[in-house]
Amino acid sequence: MSLPSVRKYGVIGLMLLCSGFVFGFTPTGVAPAFFGPNALPVPDMSDGCAQSELKVELAADAYFSYDGSRTADIFAHASVPLFTRWANISVWMPVYEWYDQYDGKGSGAGDVYIATEIQVLHNEWFKTEKAKYIPQMTLRAGMKTASGGQFERRRHFDSPGYFFDLSIGQTIPMGAVSLRLAGSVGFLCWQTDKARQNDAVMYGLQARLRHEYFSLQTTWGGYKGWEKQGDAPMSLKIKAAGHIHGFEPFVQYQWGIQDYPFHQVRIGLAYNVDILRKE
Repeated sequence: MSLPSVRKYGVIGLMLLCSGFVFGFTPTGVAPAFFGPNALPVPDMSDGCAQSELKVELAADAYFSYDGSRTADIFAHASVPLFTRWANISVWMPVYEWYDQYDGKGSGAGDVYIATEIQVLHNEWFKTEKAKYIPQMTLRAGMKTASGGQFERRRHFDSPGYFFDLSIGQTIPMGAVSLRLAGSVGFLCWQTDKARQNDAVMYGLQARLRHEYFSLQTTWGGYKGWEKQGDAPMSLKIKAAGHIHGFEPFVQYQWGIQDYPFHQVRIGLAYNVDILRKE
């Protein structure tokens, strides 16, 4: 073999070796499984009842990735009734995050989410003897901005997104406690590059046991995209909360079952106040 041929094949072999090294240690794919925990997490589902009070929430999150990466953030959420108990607008975001991942440490702000929730069915609307058996239902429409940063390090998507979902729920009295069961189905869409978007089916099931002073809630849910490469996150969330004069201290654990390679621990405090002064 001539010397030029040796050089040519040597360069090709070196390029293949380097590309194999890079792809062996760098996440690939424009999908939630390959980005940070705040890029496009599984949205918290509604339980079929619109938030009828002003609610503000502040929390601290710790995420532990299956590959050893770590993330911490400050999370904020506010929900405001729109002059009626049957509709509200919510805004939430990871205000700021700090991370330590495969390519180093960093920090940055997160994406802002905005959603409107409307009550479309409620048993109080029916003055019949069997009205208590009628479930509650809400329709929600939301959007994700592209305000987050650190795109080159796969912390957020440099693109917007939106979602719609329909939730239905029913409360079952059980003496001193009540059990609320809820289900949700919807549609989620986000842009993956300039000429392509991913469309996903959202789903969720929830059970909440509530006492006057505390509650325990479990939510299983996720969404499934059409590209079938890291775009089907599924998680299980368990939340315990106290209820004391409008204050709601809580702790939540989230386990990423599929395409969401993180464990999350959230500790926070919410406050609810009736600004509509309903009777």
